[in-house]
Amino acid sequence: MRAGGEPIDNSRSDRVSSALAAPGAALKAALAGDATIDRIAHVSLSSIVLPLTNPISDAKVLTGRQRPMTEVVFLFAEMTSEDGHEGIGFSYSKRAGGPGQFAHATEIAPVLIGEDPSDIGRIWTKLTWAGASVGRSGLAVQAIAAIDVALWDLKARRAGLPLAKLLGAHRDSVRTYNTSGGFLHTPVEEVIENAEKSLNAGIGAIKLKVGQPDWRQDMARVTAVREALDPDVPIMVDANQQWDRATAMRMGRLFEPFGLLWIEEPLDAYDAEGHANLARALDTPIATGEMLSSVAEHVRLIDAGAADIVQPDAPRIGGITQFLKLAAYAEHRQLEMAPHFAMEIHLHLAAAYPIEPWVEHFDWLAPLFNERLETRDGRMYVSERPGLGITLTEQARAWTAATAEFGTRP
Repeated sequence: MRAGGEPIDNSRSDRVSSALAAPGAALKAALAGDATIDRIAHVSLSSIVLPLTNPISDAKVLTGRQRPMTEVVFLFAEMTSEDGHEGIGFSYSKRAGGPGQFAHATEIAPVLIGEDPSDIGRIWTKLTWAGASVGRSGLAVQAIAAIDVALWDLKARRAGLPLAKLLGAHRDSVRTYNTSGGFLHTPVEEVIENAEKSLNAGIGAIKLKVGQPDWRQDMARVTAVREALDPDVPIMVDANQQWDRATAMRMGRLFEPFGLLWIEEPLDAYDAEGHANLARALDTPIATGEMLSSVAEHVRLIDAGAADIVQPDAPRIGGITQFLKLAAYAEHRQLEMAPHFAMEIHLHLAAAYPIEPWVEHFDWLAPLFNERLETRDGRMYVSERPGLGITLTEQARAWTAATAEFGTRP
């Protein structure tokens, strides 16, 4: 207290004391009482080719539309600010498009240098205009996605928070289901064994691939798995867009007695009307959206009433910035959500979604990251590590096929 009982204002001295721990431009800004301003100093892009242990086949392979998948190509973006803050993000491509994503990212990345990494929305728009002639969906925004995710990772790391906490988490864990053990190239006995291993590892539900040329084989596989597992274990199926409208309706009705959690992608991803017809006619919920590559495409799907459960993929629709826009609209329409693939990103986004979601567990990406996500009691847990909580392994670095750097390391 000052003489006369007047209280002393310690706020200025507290701000100065805190600022003394801040580096570079942040120190000057804090001492001046201004907003903290930082700048992107360096960006590194990497194309990393992840080989898969076994060639992967779903219905698209068995119906002759695609070849078995033997690798996944990732675009990683790593950035450093002038004050030494770092962020990492990624997008990916299956079968084709990986080199294209990398090429587009290298063309637009130079506009990042000197930008304040806090201004993520503005940067997203700037990157979009830098490549405006190739549009605002597909490969163009998938290239932006890796950069956008890295910006959000940097922001959360700088705050010392897991990304879910920075966004405002509704929960610290999310219901999780396994996909990677139920592909069509896997014999049903092995599918059952994989399912039991997943459940023992704390994963809560099992997804099975369907859509074979002979529908009887689909019924036999689902029946065998359903009978082998505890009746309380939730099961869902995924047809990977392989049915026409009549077949999807017939199969949907045949599957009704199984009490499936959902039927995923029964029709072409862009057939909003067909999916809406199924959603109205069947008791089993319809899930779709993973193949769409923009928020606008998802909005059309939602407005058509084509999905009970939406399945956006942040790397496919342009990153976290776009995902949050879509999530707000999906919540407004009171839809459930089950983001596709990339659990290292989607766990955080699902934890921040108000309506209880699901997150997809894939073990394919394990060789890329030093860290592991915890699963127990049917749920996947957000770690206490700041940002996404991931760092690249030396093996991932060894799988690097191309790199590009912009700016100067501070």
